[in-house]
Order: sequence, then C-alpha cells, then structure tokens
Amino acid sequence: MTTRARFVVFGEALTDLIREEDGRWRAVPGGACWNVARAAARLGVPTGYAGAVSRDPFGDEHLRLSQEAGLDLRFTQQVARSPFLAFVVSKDPPRYFFVGDDSADLHLDLAALPEGWLTGAEVVHFGSISLVRQPHAARLVSLAERVREAGKRICFDPNHRNLMDERYLPTLARMAALADFIKVSDEDLAGLFAGVPAADALGQLRAWAPAAWILFTQGASGMRLLTPEREVAQPAFPVQIADTVGAGDASVAAWMASVLAEPGAPLERHVAFAAAAAAVVCGRRGAYAPTRGEVEAVLRG
Repeated sequence: MTTRARFVVFGEALTDLIREEDGRWRAVPGGACWNVARAAARLGVPTGYAGAVSRDPFGDEHLRLSQEAGLDLRFTQQVARSPFLAFVVSKDPPRYFFVGDDSADLHLDLAALPEGWLTGAEVVHFGSISLVRQPHAARLVSLAERVREAGKRICFDPNHRNLMDERYLPTLARMAALADFIKVSDEDLAGLFAGVPAADALGQLRAWAPAAWILFTQGASGMRLLTPEREVAQPAFPVQIADTVGAGDASVAAWMASVLAEPGAPLERHVAFAAAAAAVVCGRRGAYAPTRGEVEAVLRG
C-alpha cells in the first residue's frame, strides 16, 4: 500500500540553462516548486509533486531525480509538450528569461491526480511563477480555495520573478489570505513591493494574512519567524558558500518538514531547522536537496 502524501506541492518544474564563464550552457533540473517537493521528500516527508513535465530528456531527468528523492510519482504527469526552460544569461547580476509559451507545466490535468489525495494531504504548497502563467495560474488559485474549504493548511512562497508585474498583485493578495504559512525573502519583498520598506511590506502581508506564520528570510542575515503571538530570530549558520541556488526552496521545505514531523515543537526548533537546511544547500553547487541527517549535523554544530 502506498504511503499517503502528507505534503503536496503544486507548481512548476523547469530546466535552468545557465551560461557559464567559458560561454557554454549548463542544463540543471529545477523550478522552485519542484525544488521544494524534492527537498521535502529527501527530508523524510511523504511528498507528492503535482506538476507536469515534458516527455523528453529534460522531463526524464526530472522524473529520475524525483524517484531518487522518494517523491510520490503518482502526482507527476509527463505530457507531450515542450519543456519549460529558463535561460540564465548572468548570475551576478541575475539576468534571465523564460521559454515555454505552451510548455508542459501548463498542462497538468487536475482531474487525473490520485484519487482521494486531498483527504490524505495535511499541507498543500503553492507558489512561484506557476501562479503567473495562465490559464494554469487561475486553475491553481481555484484549487487553493478548494483546499482551504476542505480545512487543509496552505503554504505559499511567492518567490518573486520578473514575470510578476502589477497584474500579479490580486493573486498575491488572494494567496496570502488563503495561506497558513508564508515564506518570503527580502529580495521577494523588494520585487513585489517596489520602493516600499521591508517592514511596511511585511505589514501588508500581515494585513492580508492576520493568522499566518510568516518566515522572512534575509540571506546571510538569517531569518525571522513571525506569528500573531511572537517573533523568533534565527542567525544564519556559518558555511563556506558554493552558491545560494535553491537555498530558499530548501528552507521552506525544511520548515514544513519540521512542522509536520514535530507539530508541538517550539518555534525556535522549526526556524533553526529551516536555517540549517539553507546552510547545507549553500555549501553545495546548484539546487541541492539536503537529507535530514545533513540538516541535523548542522544543528549539532
């Protein structure tokens, strides 16, 4: 009997094509939501990645790594559409563009998800550019509303990208209002609320989501977990940084893994686990998915 997925992640999987210093392009499987799902599975949470990938070597690689991580593959669909690609022409400063006008990620068939999946799910995650790319974005917002009506908890990571202009604000407000858990970085706030001080932007999120837990990440400055009752600050763990790709995705995955594994643990435990996962990823090249043992080793020092 297949273990039910306690954590289900909706959103994009894509392949990053990264231009290296020698001018060559390096293909790296990624996508913020797929990264979150893969990391959660590696941390020991029964997880389903509910997304569609292409029926070609790019999609095959996503499926291979999903299987290796222990994701519930019943949630992932492979379709005869082009792959969704992100061309990263510069990492510092970050410059990128997306290719995929009618790509696989837009063709997830919600009716073909495993029967009874929502009954078994405890937390359902949404976020990133999957909530911008229509018509799939509208379907996901509608699904999030059904998830909320079913009494399930929602995790939301807006994960700002250059596709999110003023037309995205109603979706941002609606998803924040539906969410029990919101992860947002200082860079996200700067992009989503251009010219608005971080404190005021966080205040707007709190106004939209008065009961939510908000994980505010600030890179090397650490992170803060804000609840309606109190706030916990967590410094960043020291690490020799290889790069920061996927650190935010790992932090939200670890946060949810901690909440699901130890629901009665103090807030300090949850935020420390998230920060330790981010540290593990920063020490590796690419969007690495850490194991629970690696995260616990960081916590032990």
